[in-house]
Amino acid sequence: MRTITLTGAIAISVDTPFLSGFPSPWASGGTEDSGWDWQEAHVKARAFVSNLTLPEKVNLTTGTGWEADVCIGMTGSVPRLGFRGFCLQDGPLGVRYSDHNSAFPAGINAAATWSRELMRKRGEAMGAEFRGKGVDVQLGPVAGPLGRNPQGGRNWEGFSPDPYLTGVAMAETVKGVQSKGVIACAKHFILNEQEHYRDRIDVKMDDRTMHELYLWPFADAVRAGVGSVMCSYNKINGEHTCENEWTTNYLLKNELGFQGFVVSDWGAQHTTLGSALGGLDMAMPGDGSLWGGALTEAVLRGDVPEWRLDDMAVRIMAAYFKVHTGSYADRPEVNFSAWTNKTVGLVHPSAKNGSEEAVVNEFVDVQGDHRDLIRQIGAKSIVLLKNERGLLPLSKPRSMAIFGDDARDNPDGPNACPDRACVRGTVAMGWGSGTAEFPYLVSPAAALRRRAELDDTYWFETIDSPLTAVQRLAGAADVAIVFAAADAGENFVTVDGNAGDRNNLTLWNGGDELIQAVASYQKNTIVVLHTPGSVNIEYARAHPNITAILWAGLPGQESGNALVDVLYGEVNPQGKLPFTWPKDESTFAGIPLMFNALDPLNPTQSFDEGLFIDYRWVEQYPQSQWRGVSWPFGYGLSYTAFEYSDLRVKIHNDNTPWYTANQGLTGDAPTYGKIDTAAEANTAPKGFKKITPYVYPWITTPTNNTNNTTARSAFPAAAYNGSAQPVHPAGGAPGGNKGLFEVLYTVTCEIRNVGDVPGTDIPQLYLRQHAGDDNTPFRVLRGFDEVALQPNETKTATFNLTRRDVSYWDTDSQNWVIDKWTSQEVGIESSGDLKLTARLRVGG
Repeated sequence: MRTITLTGAIAISVDTPFLSGFPSPWASGGTEDSGWDWQEAHVKARAFVSNLTLPEKVNLTTGTGWEADVCIGMTGSVPRLGFRGFCLQDGPLGVRYSDHNSAFPAGINAAATWSRELMRKRGEAMGAEFRGKGVDVQLGPVAGPLGRNPQGGRNWEGFSPDPYLTGVAMAETVKGVQSKGVIACAKHFILNEQEHYRDRIDVKMDDRTMHELYLWPFADAVRAGVGSVMCSYNKINGEHTCENEWTTNYLLKNELGFQGFVVSDWGAQHTTLGSALGGLDMAMPGDGSLWGGALTEAVLRGDVPEWRLDDMAVRIMAAYFKVHTGSYADRPEVNFSAWTNKTVGLVHPSAKNGSEEAVVNEFVDVQGDHRDLIRQIGAKSIVLLKNERGLLPLSKPRSMAIFGDDARDNPDGPNACPDRACVRGTVAMGWGSGTAEFPYLVSPAAALRRRAELDDTYWFETIDSPLTAVQRLAGAADVAIVFAAADAGENFVTVDGNAGDRNNLTLWNGGDELIQAVASYQKNTIVVLHTPGSVNIEYARAHPNITAILWAGLPGQESGNALVDVLYGEVNPQGKLPFTWPKDESTFAGIPLMFNALDPLNPTQSFDEGLFIDYRWVEQYPQSQWRGVSWPFGYGLSYTAFEYSDLRVKIHNDNTPWYTANQGLTGDAPTYGKIDTAAEANTAPKGFKKITPYVYPWITTPTNNTNNTTARSAFPAAAYNGSAQPVHPAGGAPGGNKGLFEVLYTVTCEIRNVGDVPGTDIPQLYLRQHAGDDNTPFRVLRGFDEVALQPNETKTATFNLTRRDVSYWDTDSQNWVIDKWTSQEVGIESSGDLKLTARLRVGG
């Protein structure tokens, strides 16, 4: 018996077979009646892998090295079968380090639209661009970080700190990307919630919080058929995630039934055996000697079972065959290089010898008509936070003054700073590996100037002027628009003293002083914010001269055009906050990021807040829900008004709260083909000239030696047990037991547009559970709809509640449970206001 410690107070004694993280589960493809759709892909993958030699199998699992090939990451190939290696490329909002590609709105903006349709279309458009560049794996979408703290550096790459909203966005994005023949990679799995110490921070996490908060959106991605999942840098309960048998084997592959492959974040692999036995399937970028020939040697020694290597290769190829139709020989060749923008360059840029030059950039234009979608998402993601005296939408004002560096173009060009790691000019994406090159960037100033010319509006614009001059100019105009920004990103670069994570929630570049200076002289002041999340702006919410505030997020290349569409009413804002907007950092002081660890080499952090992050944190006690909050989660104004009525709840299947737990055993671990153990079959062919430091799959040391940092004796016998294994009770299908997704309730209500202009409302359904349990949030999001209405038009909003939606995770039974003594009710809200409520009848 072994014990997995989940927090300092909670531990599970693993004396039940299905609770073990060993052995690493082998993919099966499932059965059609179980809700799987991997059967055909697995049949093809097994046939392909059965025809491979040992080094060829290893070649599929191992990256060739940083800058060893033209993509951010590439695996080895199978030249004998004409199969080139896999090209993996960032990122979650467009093709990184490329050209003639689009720069899409960030994930946080996609979530702010609350539109399943736009989320899906964004995924489709990105998938088409990655496919057009010859990329096999898009490194996105992002559900980790989820957004535990608003200062998290990479929150903007993901969608929302709410797991339901993020889960919907993950599923829609995955479906969109993979519909275009590109494997989506859900990342970063899991608890990668800050940039400081990200490569070594040890997160302590309890089982219930893991399931109901952080694992939830990954389950939705798996249910949507995601082909790849990237494990993250951090540790969880003492083990790095890329060799963590609890998170990878037990949760992801067993409970969630994930059939694709797990790939390491770049450099997140730490041992040969630990990663292989812990469930890693592909090592990136392949630097060092942990896999490649070392993995071949480990298989020959028996340190890594043959079935484990075969499972790695089958999972990789199954993901490929799941999204690719036709012959693998038909897929586009990679037609760009991530390492140079010149036409001719080194094929293997990191090579110290033997690399030839060739045409590496063909400058293929993959943008299509995506600018229209980018503009639409940019506009519909803008959240109108304040609009006093009906100032917006604008209608041909006589004069307008524009203030703030965030309004203008970067004078050196939108891509002047590598990976967008600076704040000069307007901010339209964060910084780091989640970026893409702008084909162009329409600044707000440029778009507003064009509109002013059409309307004969007299135009003032000032940049870097003294505040006294700003005040004089502000008072001379009919309307003033102040632009202010903040930024965040990845910790491999520090911007303005911020090492990825934001040091605080203040505006950058004197934004607060500028806003207050303008507002002190102009009664029609509009504030536009380009930020990766909330900022301290409470003073503006209460300021009588600040008549309108808009959060535009990180909207991508059509930033200015999208903003003008909303400011002038061409698009009625439908954006709702995908996060809670606190008054300042103290609101979430109980959910801290770790900036200065007591032990910087071994930092440890316990997520003691449990399920209570974002709105769940501030609503622990209903009477104080507005304390410390400027605007609530889900808030957003419109140019029209909506009226709600006629809430109805339909019960399905007699409202039976029970479902059949998954039972039985898997088959034995399969092997595919027969490996040749002869030395000549596993060493480089005679006369082959290696490129240094390119990673190859051939053995380089005697097979009775080892170069891994963890010996076989460190692992239990279960890690090598290829016999039939008990299935997980909450598993049985992608994303979990198919019974979890059975609809138990359908909730509907009527919504009427009682204003004068067309508009789209986002009704939100929240579930409230009253079980006398201090560990249960006051309410959780469990549905939303997108309802477009003409004036005086009425439509029905519909929400389907599944079994998972109304359940909680029970650690003892390792399953989802509906407590028959729990009373539950649903509330329909919009813009933070409760509209309608109804009680649910739960069986028992």
